[in-house]
Amino acid sequence: MEASSSSAVFPAPAPIPAGVDRADWESFAWQMQNRVRDLAGLERWIEPTPDEARAVGDLARRFRFVITPYYASLMDPLDPDCPIRRQVVPSPLEGEDDAGLADPLDEVLHSPVKNVIRVYPDRIAFCVNNECALYCRFCLRKRMVGETGWSMQKRELEVALDWIAENPEIRDVLLTGGDPLIFSDDRLDWLLTRLRGIPHVELIRLGTRLPVTLPQRVTDTLCRMLERHHPIWVNTHFNHPKEITEAAAEACRRLVAAGIPVGNQSVLMRGINDDPATMKTLCEQLVRIRVRPYYCYQAQLLEGTGHFRVPIERGIEIFSALRGRTSGFAIPRFVLDTPHGKVPLEPSSLVGREGDEVVVRAWNGELWREPNPLD
Repeated sequence: MEASSSSAVFPAPAPIPAGVDRADWESFAWQMQNRVRDLAGLERWIEPTPDEARAVGDLARRFRFVITPYYASLMDPLDPDCPIRRQVVPSPLEGEDDAGLADPLDEVLHSPVKNVIRVYPDRIAFCVNNECALYCRFCLRKRMVGETGWSMQKRELEVALDWIAENPEIRDVLLTGGDPLIFSDDRLDWLLTRLRGIPHVELIRLGTRLPVTLPQRVTDTLCRMLERHHPIWVNTHFNHPKEITEAAAEACRRLVAAGIPVGNQSVLMRGINDDPATMKTLCEQLVRIRVRPYYCYQAQLLEGTGHFRVPIERGIEIFSALRGRTSGFAIPRFVLDTPHGKVPLEPSSLVGREGDEVVVRAWNGELWREPNPLD
């Protein structure tokens, strides 16, 4: 493993484009209104390869293509293997993946009402909208993002809220989508108020990638509103150290300052973060900005994403290589999400029992015998 670069200066976005005021650049509304949506817009930021240019057109009818100016500014304009660029710019490989599924987790079958997904007895994922600031090429919900049939009108949100109120075993609600921070402050405040009015809802979580892809959305006003609805937790989604910019760090700082614990859920992807040095740097940089590495997901058997998938054995090797070489709380749990819930993917450190001793293997391969008589 290479030496850690966790002390490196956060990468800075490209200079603000000519003719754009700083106030506009730092505006959530301006960023949303000026997103990259076609090849001409993409050419403002990078020099697309012929394959990329072709994929933008060929895949337009199948998978959405939208990038915020902020996130586009992080892409290397000349390197098609840039880990930022590969996450959001279409590739012809997306159209060559015949093995992937539209809904590998059977979320539709787990939905008692529209956009409510229940896998566990006591918690749900509530897809409150189907819009994001940008569309990741590896998105688990490619089938629904940007599609009108999956949008949620207020009356449909009310139906879901009524269902939650009628099921007292639900104590934990994850607001996801899409992305719940696409909502205006007022609309999100209304939704959180309704959830807080349900006595058995103890915990509300927000699953959002906007601190990464559009940190301008995380304003002091938003954070003051969220504070009123504690306990609120946030899980965001950094995949590579280049995404941890000063702007992204500031967005996370505002959330933490508002008393909101922030965790990170990444996806293990080929050519982006599938080596121990990159993963170690990512996790140590996250801890530095007070974001706890929580999960790293094995990439799903999802349509159009075969070129991202890494063998599970390789993932286990990567996270095993981090043990003993960085802070324990900087190592996320490597998991496979299934229709039956999340399954940890990790080698067992338990070698076995020898009489009144249990033999375990430490991070460096050394064996230890712990006295541990059977009852």
